[in-house]
Amino acid sequence: MSEQIKSVVESLLQPYLDENGIELVDVEYVKEGSNWFLRVYVDKEGGIDIDDCGRVSEYLSEKLDEKDPIPSAYFLEVSSPGAERPLKKAQDYHKAVGEHVFISTYEPVNGLKEFEGTLLFFDDETVEVEVGKKRHQIPFNKVASGRLAIVF
Repeated sequence: MSEQIKSVVESLLQPYLDENGIELVDVEYVKEGSNWFLRVYVDKEGGIDIDDCGRVSEYLSEKLDEKDPIPSAYFLEVSSPGAERPLKKAQDYHKAVGEHVFISTYEPVNGLKEFEGTLLFFDDETVEVEVGKKRHQIPFNKVASGRLAIVF
């Protein structure tokens, strides 16, 4: 059900986002306690602001009211993905080359399942991360999750 709702939300929202130069980063439909939350994360070149989020929320809310694809009550939240933006799609990894990232894998690669360092290279099949002075080539199909990481 959650994947179906995410798909419907993406299809309803994409025309508006394309028209306004906004990128859909992620959609989550999750239950927390007794409440359901539909969370939409958006971004754009130069950064997303609260007014952008408000306009996306109004547009999506109107479309969801028309289609009514979600059977139960829920809270709609539209926000920026934040400083530690998740890397979900191949294009996210391409854009993150040169950035500090955190990558976790489904199984050990070079004896490790977590890598934090600079994303040096990505070619849709391999993620190369430099951790300290060592380079790790990680098959993309073994990446469980990735995100930008803040260096303190």
